[in-house]
Amino acid sequence: MDVDDPPPRVGADPPRIRRLEESVVNRIAAGEVIQRPSSAVKELVENSLDAGASTVSVTVKDGGLKLIQVSDDGHGIRFEDLPILCERHTTSKLSTYEDLQTIKSMGFRGEALASMTYVGHVTVTTITEGQLHGYRVSYKDGVMENEPKPCAAVKGTQIMVENLFYNMVARRKTLQNSNDDYPKIVDFISRFAVHHINVNFSCRKHGTNRADVHSASTSSRLDAIRNVYGTSVVRDLMEIEVSDENDGDAVFKMDGYISNANYVAKKITMILFINDRLVDCTSLKRAIEFVYSATLPQASKPFIYMSINLPSEHVDVNIHPTKKEVSLLNQERIIEIIKNTIEEKLRSSNTTRIFQTQAVNPSALTQANTQKEKGTEGKMASGMKSQKTPVSQMVRTDPRDPSGRLHTYWHGQSSNLEKKSDLVSVRYADFLFQSLYGSTRNVVRSRRNPKDACDLSSRHELLTEVDSQCHPGLLEVVKNCTYVGLPDEVLALIQHNTRLYLVNVVNVSKELMYQQALRRFGNFNAIQLSEPAPLRELLLMALKDDELMGDENDEEKLEIAEVNSEILKENAEMINEYFSIQVDKDGNLTRLPVVLDQYTPDMDRLPEFVLTMGNDVTWDDEKECFRTAAAAIGNFYALHPPILPNPSGSGIQLYKKNKDCIASGEHVDNTDEDDIDQELLAEAETAWSQREWTIQHVLFPSMRLFLKPPKSMATDGTFVQVRSSVSKLLGV
Repeated sequence: MDVDDPPPRVGADPPRIRRLEESVVNRIAAGEVIQRPSSAVKELVENSLDAGASTVSVTVKDGGLKLIQVSDDGHGIRFEDLPILCERHTTSKLSTYEDLQTIKSMGFRGEALASMTYVGHVTVTTITEGQLHGYRVSYKDGVMENEPKPCAAVKGTQIMVENLFYNMVARRKTLQNSNDDYPKIVDFISRFAVHHINVNFSCRKHGTNRADVHSASTSSRLDAIRNVYGTSVVRDLMEIEVSDENDGDAVFKMDGYISNANYVAKKITMILFINDRLVDCTSLKRAIEFVYSATLPQASKPFIYMSINLPSEHVDVNIHPTKKEVSLLNQERIIEIIKNTIEEKLRSSNTTRIFQTQAVNPSALTQANTQKEKGTEGKMASGMKSQKTPVSQMVRTDPRDPSGRLHTYWHGQSSNLEKKSDLVSVRYADFLFQSLYGSTRNVVRSRRNPKDACDLSSRHELLTEVDSQCHPGLLEVVKNCTYVGLPDEVLALIQHNTRLYLVNVVNVSKELMYQQALRRFGNFNAIQLSEPAPLRELLLMALKDDELMGDENDEEKLEIAEVNSEILKENAEMINEYFSIQVDKDGNLTRLPVVLDQYTPDMDRLPEFVLTMGNDVTWDDEKECFRTAAAAIGNFYALHPPILPNPSGSGIQLYKKNKDCIASGEHVDNTDEDDIDQELLAEAETAWSQREWTIQHVLFPSMRLFLKPPKSMATDGTFVQVRSSVSKLLGV
């Protein structure tokens, strides 16, 4: 064979190129423009807004597959435009390609309605201003199925899309869960409602009267966010504005709201409008997430509303089939400016964190239980029989129910108090503390900017020890127990299944606080003292109360105070970074950590805590340093009995103004109110009742969530099972 001969043919001829039929082309394009029911809703709502509507209502059935109905009160559609309304590339938004450079409307291609007619059944009802009646017409494959019929109509346009994707089997299979798209639709409407504050939006499921989104027009953006996302979101938002000017002309402006350190969510919510167009910008979203993760690690899923305005010629809106993305001129520079502005705003506002509290209303609980008892009595009186359960098998199931608490049915005498006759010295110490440092009980909780200290091996080893030493039986008791009451100053009574246990409150709270100090290591929120507390004065107060030091060693106390003060100042940077205990350069204590949310330690024990930190912490060994510091924090934050004696029962005798009776040990049954120090008594009653409330509503719920009781608690008296005879005595 000659080398110039053509090679032999192998296989069949190549396929011919054919021109597709218009119906096939249209159905392929329709599947690209209308990808799912939510994209159809977005297109229809944008058309309503382009029509100048002030009210937009959306009704959805079966996630939009059976029915999508969008009604508005816009300018309507001319009668003469109805024949070409649903043809491809028919639009009132532009006439030449150059118009696209200055387009301000959200729609411009004329593809959305046409695409819907190729994948669903579309019915349009419309009326324009001045007409006596409206018109209704149905469309299929881009053309009218019949002539427009006169009908009664309200101002504007109503478009119904039924049986979406009826002719696209594969698409319907991907949308098998009919309600899957409804949350997306609600999300779209919510975003439009936040931005277009002068438009009333509603969105509901077909057949229901209650709207899942219902926003009224308002003059305030925050009010719009409140209507859609709730007060809890608005409370944690900060306003942000930025603009970039070039030769006196603003190239772009951005305004909006971003969440602060108090906002915590499982996922980011970002509402972005560019030139009033709802779009996504992945690079901007990623940059903002990075800023939050670096600045506020525990609030790294923010709420963002942002409206960016640029010259129309700087925005290319024709880059995505569904118009969900746009291209910006100098996009990287704009994103960098916005990122830096947000970072600066977060850092300047990251000084305080607010904790919301809610007062408990005991009267409401009492009233509710009274009504419950009356209802029960009424049922029994009417002849209804109730099944009785043996008292030994009764199990408390609701820790909030007062009928399950000890004091409801057991009015025994309080345990004998250790009589402290020298109440004057207690009052003097408290007066001295308050005069030196102000009212530290009215603290401001502040949030630090935490550093990444969680990867230290010593801290991991200590947490591993906590896990390995956990007693599985006690863990089951703690996680599923019900609080009963406080039989004395130290012990609490709990019930697990049919068993009663006495629990040492001081021990379990000390262990809980120790474990929490390790878990929150390097990532504490902070309590800001109202006035800086000098370490030297705190140490001297602690040493004065130390019985081993005596009263004659003032010089030795001063020396010990100076040494411990210097130790804490030398290690100030470390304890601030890891435990949020802040000591300034002048040797003043200014901050303490939040070990347990909604709980502030007893500040009367602050001097003892400072002495323990200076004297008992092992500073030269990392692991032991962390262990002893966490133990000191655990002891300080534990729920010790208040310093003032319990005034209940015979303890009220300790608050008599006549100290001679107390000193001589006399007991007087008749207590005259005039002979009682009422101010001191009121303070003691408040302290003890507050402690009981904290034990029930803060300590035990936190124990159920966080405490891993060590094996030693099973043998050291921290948990003691009550014998059955005592259980019967208490009525369980």
